[in-house]
Amino acid sequence: MASSIYLFMGLAILYAATADAQLSQSFYAKSCPGGVQAVANVVSAAVRSDRRNAAGLLRLHFHDCFVNGCDGSVLLASTPGNKAEKDAPPNLSLQGFGIIDQAKAAIERTCPGVFSCSDILALAARDAIATIGGPSWTVPLGRRDGTISRASAASSNLPGDGFSFRQLLQNFNSKGLSQSDLIVLSGAHTIGLTHCSKVTPRIYNFRGSASGADPYLNTTYVREKRGVCPNSASSANKFVALDSSKGGQTFDINYFTNVLDHKAIFKSDDALISTSSGLKQVLDLVRSPSSKFFSQFGLAMQKMGRIQVLTGSQGEIRKVCSKKN
Repeated sequence: MASSIYLFMGLAILYAATADAQLSQSFYAKSCPGGVQAVANVVSAAVRSDRRNAAGLLRLHFHDCFVNGCDGSVLLASTPGNKAEKDAPPNLSLQGFGIIDQAKAAIERTCPGVFSCSDILALAARDAIATIGGPSWTVPLGRRDGTISRASAASSNLPGDGFSFRQLLQNFNSKGLSQSDLIVLSGAHTIGLTHCSKVTPRIYNFRGSASGADPYLNTTYVREKRGVCPNSASSANKFVALDSSKGGQTFDINYFTNVLDHKAIFKSDDALISTSSGLKQVLDLVRSPSSKFFSQFGLAMQKMGRIQVLTGSQGEIRKVCSKKN
């Protein structure tokens, strides 16, 4: 039994390495030389029009890669016989689908049936963050699109915002990512929005608290968030910035400062400093030039973008990102 397990693990590692070797920055150099720039043009225009699109596109890529790998399956629409990933509870607030469709349409006009939706997702995340002044990173290309998308897979594979450090680490390790990757990629919460319904339980209705607020949270932070999110059903869908220090749309290391100051929204954010090793890494990021975080974030995004990719003759190249050919 043990030998068969080791054989399986060895084959899985060999497959991953083989698939990864087939990715290349120059993958479309001959088949679609203007494709990469076409994605950049669409994405930069969308983000300049509304900076909130940067967080949406980054999150879309993350939610794709953590379920069945980076295969564009998060883009597939549900059908009468199948509830797709995008309709799973954790994905109902995902945004950016229209931007990906615009980029795909632009490419299809000159390179029909060549450029995958999963590659567009990977490029869009990079281009979106670079457009708002965040880091850029190389994106090897050659992913193919998956044909399976199930809501149940999204619900069981995506990390929850109430996860403990142990749960987060197990989740990231299962994708081939390290503790360092976990902490650095959590820094994506320096941008973006969430609903007040995610905030109110910790600032009004925390069990056992005389004030109603989670005693772990900074009291100034609690007052600030109560000013944004009234304790009423009507405010449940109101948006609040994950990092309100600079409007929530500036990519910087301030998220980690918030975590240290107990000013983060999610319990999973708090979890990053619940172990000595996690606390040490967060402190190091805060005390270092932002260039260190930028560099590490880019490397972690490259690593994430290689999770279980389909290459060669696997999967397909969708003509429309929301449906199989």
